[in-house]
Amino acid sequence: MSTQDIPSGDEFSTPLIQWYRVNKRDLPWRDAGNPYHIWLSEVMLQQTRVDQALPYYLRFIERFPTIFDLANAETHDVLVAWEGLGYYSRGRNLHEAAKTVVEQYNGKIPDNWDDIRQLKGVGDYTAAAVLSIAYNKPYAVVDGNVLRVLSRYLGIQDDIRQLSVRRFIQNVVSEWIPEDAPADFNQAMMDLGAGICSPKKPSCNACPVQHSCVANATLQTDIIPYKSKAKKVPHHTIVVGIIIDQNDRLLIAKRPETVMLGGLWEFPGGKVEENETLEEALKREILEELGVSIRAIQPFHTLKHAYSHFKITLHAFTCRIENGNPEAKSSTDIKWVSRAELSDFPFPKANRKLTDLLQKTV
Repeated sequence: MSTQDIPSGDEFSTPLIQWYRVNKRDLPWRDAGNPYHIWLSEVMLQQTRVDQALPYYLRFIERFPTIFDLANAETHDVLVAWEGLGYYSRGRNLHEAAKTVVEQYNGKIPDNWDDIRQLKGVGDYTAAAVLSIAYNKPYAVVDGNVLRVLSRYLGIQDDIRQLSVRRFIQNVVSEWIPEDAPADFNQAMMDLGAGICSPKKPSCNACPVQHSCVANATLQTDIIPYKSKAKKVPHHTIVVGIIIDQNDRLLIAKRPETVMLGGLWEFPGGKVEENETLEEALKREILEELGVSIRAIQPFHTLKHAYSHFKITLHAFTCRIENGNPEAKSSTDIKWVSRAELSDFPFPKANRKLTDLLQKTV
C-alpha cells in the first residue's frame, strides 16, 4: 500500500468537518478549552466507551477539579475515584504525570510533542489527541473507530491487526488532517466511527462521506474492515480467602504498586495449581501470603471475570485463622476492617463484587 494511490483529503475532510459541527456530541470536556479535562477524558476513553466513562469523568472532576488537586492527592484517593474503570495503571500513570506537570511545567500541560510524550503513561495516541484537541495542532489520532472508517472509505481489505495496515492509515490521516481544524477533524472521526460507521449495520445513509466510500459503493461494509481472530485467551482458576476474626472483621491485603492492579486492595489468594483442590490451593496461598494456617473453610461465592488478556473463575471461601499471626509477606500492607469500611478502599472489580455481597449479608 502507498499513500501515493489515495485520493485528495479535501473530498473527505471538508464534508466530515461540516457534518461534525452540526452533529457533534455534547460532551463536558469539549469546547471548554481546558487541557486537563481533555487529557483526563482521553485517558479514560482508552478502551472505554463514552457512555461508560462519562459518570467516572464527572465524579473524578468533582473530586479533583484541577491538575493541582490531582497532583496533590494521595494515590489511595485517586484509585478510589478510578475504581470501576479498570486498567488501573492508567489512573496511577495519570497521577504521576500530573505531579510532573505541576513540578516541571507550573501546572500547564505541555503543548509540544517531545515534552508531552515524556509524561508517564502518555503514548502517541494520547499525545496526538491532547495536542490536537486542546492546542489545535495537526496531529492525527488513530484508534479503532478511525481504522474502521478509513478502511471502509478506502476499501482496504487487508487485516487491520497488521502493523503495516495501521501505519498506512496513520499516514493517510496525517496527510488529510487540515492544519486549520485539527481538533474538529479528529473529534469528527471519533464521532463518525462511534455513531454512524459502527462495526455492524453502519448508518451509511447518514454518513457525510458515503458518496466516495468504497465499501459503501461496493456493498462491502459487512466484510470491511477485516480483522483476524484474536489468540485464545487463557483462563485461570483463582481462590481467595475471606478471613473473619472474632469481631467479624475481614482481612484485606494491598497489592504491590509494581504488579497488575497495583495499589488496590483484595482478599488474599491466588491461582490454583495443577492437581490441587480449591481448598488445598487456598490453604497454600494463605500460608504463603500471610504465614498462617486456616480452618472453618466454607464456600462463599463463585464468579467469572474477564481482563484484557485472560479470564478467571474466582472461588471465594470464608475461613478463620487456626494458627499464627498474619503478616504481609507478598503484599505491601494488610488490614483488619469492618464490612462497612470495605467501601473506603479501592478494590479490583471481581473483589468489589465480593465486598458488595459481604455488606449485604451483615
